[in-house]
Amino acid sequence: MWGIIATWRMALEGVSTSATALQAGSAAATSVVDAVVTVEDYPLYKSVGYGGLPTENGEVELDAAWMDGDTLAFGAVGNLIDIANPVKVAHALGRQRYNSVLVGQGAREWALSQGFTPKTMLTDRAMQHYRKRCRETLDKGLSPYDGHDTVGIIALDRQGSMSVATSTSGLFMKKRGRLGDSPIIGSGFYCDSETGAATATGMGEDLMKGCTSYEIVRRMAQGMTPQQAADSVIYELEDKLMSRFGRAGDLSVVCMNRHGEFGAATNIKTFSFVVATATQPLTVFRADRLQEKTHYQPVDDDWMQAYNARIRAPIEE
Repeated sequence: MWGIIATWRMALEGVSTSATALQAGSAAATSVVDAVVTVEDYPLYKSVGYGGLPTENGEVELDAAWMDGDTLAFGAVGNLIDIANPVKVAHALGRQRYNSVLVGQGAREWALSQGFTPKTMLTDRAMQHYRKRCRETLDKGLSPYDGHDTVGIIALDRQGSMSVATSTSGLFMKKRGRLGDSPIIGSGFYCDSETGAATATGMGEDLMKGCTSYEIVRRMAQGMTPQQAADSVIYELEDKLMSRFGRAGDLSVVCMNRHGEFGAATNIKTFSFVVATATQPLTVFRADRLQEKTHYQPVDDDWMQAYNARIRAPIEE
């Protein structure tokens, strides 16, 4: 058995390559990193890596994490500036006994000391988005916060090992130094090869309130299917936030257990995810909320064409 699942359509190309590698016997730990790198390197994905959208002061601060389900080792970086492929830095930190989470200037200094590549991650296109958002929001006295799609990828290899990795530029126009859930173990990601793994995307401040990824894995360990665990955690968290906090942001997750069974849950209208297993051909699914359950179906060609047109569309100046 082998499998791989990821948040959002943007992971398709990376998942496709890593699925082939997993099928051939590659390790989960490297397969998730390779899949995330493909997303980080594509400049039109404006919420991850190169071309990611900036903070309110016009800098791209990147967050990433990696976790090994066999040993529970993990590494994470936050607010990393101008280093290519932050997931690789997180992966390297996961091999350290201490100092496995680094942020800001310390993360950059360590990455450079280890030979990671310096690279200007802010693109002209991202700055066009930034200026457009300023005109639409800040210039009118409105809140600019929108756009927070994390790529999170889980892999299960033929040896029964599991791993998870995440990467994001975080909340668009966030405050300098802000961290969301993506590099926070237990919230944006969690993995235990004896049970399974989960990873989240959405409003990090709300996902962290439920330790979302760990809670999904915990419920799978208690006997829930991945789909049951995902649905119950997301909708219980949403209900709790609404009753006690008064609002709930976007909450979406994907998960997989050690048998390669998968689940996804969302409280938004359009959430996409990508999955491939020994029994499930590579597929992009569109997930929708219907009452307190998530239903999903494969996207069609029209959906894919609309997606491709949307991410390539010129930005109105």
